[in-house]
Amino acid sequence: MSQTSPPPRICSHCDGFPVVHITTGTHTPNGQRHTLAATCPACKGTGTRTTSPTSPVGVSA
Repeated sequence: MSQTSPPPRICSHCDGFPVVHITTGTHTPNGQRHTLAATCPACKGTGTRTTSPTSPVGVSA
């Protein structure tokens, strides 16, 4: 039997769209719009999240 890993979970913070480009309103010398890339801080730009079985979710001491 072959073992397969479960599919990666989609990040709940960015819904699988980990990098977005935001226009600054200015143009480059050749006429293109100047943009800044912003990555999801939760998944660090991967679009997927892993679950940790040792960390309880929603439980505070």
